[in-house]
Amino acid sequence: MERASSRNLLINDKIKMNTLLNPKQSTWCKILQRPTKTVEEIEATVSEIFAEVEKKGDKAVAKYTRLFDGVRLNALRVSEAELNAAEIASELKEAIQLAKSNIETFHRAQITEKISIDPMPGVQCWQEKRPIQKVGLYIPGGTAPLFSTILMLAVPATLAGCKEIVLCTPPDKNGAIDSAILYTAKLCGVTNIFKVGGIQAIAAMTFGTNTIPQVYKIFGPGNQFVTVAKQLATKYGVAIDMPAGPSELLVFADETANASFVASDLLSQAEHGADSQVLLVTTSKNVLDAVKAEIESQLKALPRKEIAKAAIENSKLILVESDETALQLINQYAPEHFIVVSKNEDYFIENIQNAGSVFIGTYTPESAGDYASGTNHTLPTNGYARQYSGVNLDSFLKSMTFQKISSTGIQKIGPAIELMAEAEGLQAHKNAVTLRLEKLENETKNLK
Repeated sequence: MERASSRNLLINDKIKMNTLLNPKQSTWCKILQRPTKTVEEIEATVSEIFAEVEKKGDKAVAKYTRLFDGVRLNALRVSEAELNAAEIASELKEAIQLAKSNIETFHRAQITEKISIDPMPGVQCWQEKRPIQKVGLYIPGGTAPLFSTILMLAVPATLAGCKEIVLCTPPDKNGAIDSAILYTAKLCGVTNIFKVGGIQAIAAMTFGTNTIPQVYKIFGPGNQFVTVAKQLATKYGVAIDMPAGPSELLVFADETANASFVASDLLSQAEHGADSQVLLVTTSKNVLDAVKAEIESQLKALPRKEIAKAAIENSKLILVESDETALQLINQYAPEHFIVVSKNEDYFIENIQNAGSVFIGTYTPESAGDYASGTNHTLPTNGYARQYSGVNLDSFLKSMTFQKISSTGIQKIGPAIELMAEAEGLQAHKNAVTLRLEKLENETKNLK
């Protein structure tokens, strides 16, 4: 057994990637910390912007768009002319259409039928689902306009039957929206599009402005400021999909893994943003060393290598003794994305408890889920996979229950309700049943 230790991998003599060999379980909590700021550090800024947007509406939105995006806009809403003028390469159109088809197929399969049952004679209960009428979609822009996120959100929103879909995304320095975002939005039937990003976008959808409609639930990933803004929105009666912040990936790889594939997966998430985090957990020292070398080699060729380098500083390569130890560590971390490449993949599939989405085997890159396999890429981060699901069709629906009780049914169930209500000291509850039972009893007497 190797002695627990840590070393550093130098990339271009500047960037360090932490290597941890058999760390003690008592240290896991510390070494698995995310590189995110605390809510307290961000909340004051978010609260200030929320208060101003609530009070000043579009004026405040425009102010913070100038401040954060560096652009002065004549109009917040994307015009029909801008939408129709959006053009992208035919090959990209075909790729987007293929992805849309797979995402639609997977999410359509999640449609469930009405559930109806009679728990006892005369008592009928059923459940039906209804769409959330007004939803807001936040689509990150910035260094990487994530048009794929439109597919992940607009497709299930449309399938669910949401009547009003509002899309907010930050403009570029010229006040324009990326053509691929506009094309994808139009393809999905979303035309209510606004050139607003960041905290001010979440605040605008929370309160509504003269231009931007108020919504009932906000969806979509974002940076740490957007994540905190979404959490603050819940204090004003607006629901959110989940706390979805900076992207993260954990790969488990044993001696059967291809090191170049593993490195490419780690870098694919590292290039999302400087605050992203990627982890390798392995039972093989040879794989660990090979992945190190591949990261150093592949990083040099990436157009977004400076962003990836910054993320690498937040990342770790961890050697553990066994699959059992690895799984325990992985469940404690609760990754947004989890790739498993192992001869014992069934063990991980059957026993993983905390992960947003799982990718299995050598030929299943996380990129597939990001774009085109069909599963949703809007997933819980920062350990929230312990209690949150990723976005799915039900995210855009509400389950409503119904019940209908006949005269026979109330006579059968009524006495139990009376006893329970009286035991809780809620006399009006009891009376609501008693009056009905007395009426039925009197009717029966009159028939005799």
